[in-house]
Amino acid sequence: MITAFLGPRGTYTEQAAVEFAGSDDNLLETLNFAAAVKAVEDGRADYAVVPVENSIEGPVSQSLDILIRETDLMLCAEVIVPIDHVLVGQPGTDLVNVTTVHSHPQALAQCSHWLDANLPTAERIAAMSTAGAIRQVAEGSDPSAVAIGPERAQVLYGGQVLARGIQDAKNNRTRFMALGHTDAEPTGRDKTFIAMRMDKNLPGSLHKALGPFAAANVQLTNIITRPTKWLLGEYVFLVDFEGHRKDPHIATVLDEVREITEELKVFGSCPRFVEK
Repeated sequence: MITAFLGPRGTYTEQAAVEFAGSDDNLLETLNFAAAVKAVEDGRADYAVVPVENSIEGPVSQSLDILIRETDLMLCAEVIVPIDHVLVGQPGTDLVNVTTVHSHPQALAQCSHWLDANLPTAERIAAMSTAGAIRQVAEGSDPSAVAIGPERAQVLYGGQVLARGIQDAKNNRTRFMALGHTDAEPTGRDKTFIAMRMDKNLPGSLHKALGPFAAANVQLTNIITRPTKWLLGEYVFLVDFEGHRKDPHIATVLDEVREITEELKVFGSCPRFVEK
């Protein structure tokens, strides 16, 4: 089994891929989330692991947009990874001399309060990944550059940890989805993830689409909106809820919602993730 993920090694996505796959063998590094999904579609990998939501910064729009419009792969598992950021620089770096901070935009946002307090004048520079940022700083020769990311990346690529636990919220978590050609079979403790678009932008249209869930006593666990990218003010609603799409009462609800909405896409069902 080969699992694709946003590389390089040392990212939180790799950590999620390892937890999903059970080991760090047979992992395929890719340059971005779309490439990870494409690797599964092309047969170079069996699964792709992508982030969909952070407890602090909210939805990961790039991944969600890929799910909505760019792939027919299905959700087969979810993994929740604690986010614990460290600051890495050249050995002996003094924070007084730091002029640039490199990391993925999500990580920079998740550490904004710490950066405001400790590196208020340093320029924040976006990178493709947290691990890539740490590798660039660790293997470079600029003592004024630092990077934010997981400590595993520092262990892999070098540099010195200058500060630990710099994320603004200590209960920071990111939810990842594993995608494959089929979703998981029912277990009795499942969740389902869908996207729906209303027929018309009318008062009560969302309420009407959610009505079948309430009538069937189905617990919704999340609702996210994404623009359709066709017209300003039109949205796709991404909903996840308890239950498996193959459960008879869930299948009935989905049939009712399909009749109400202009478009319904079922991403799949999987067991609810339980943090250890």
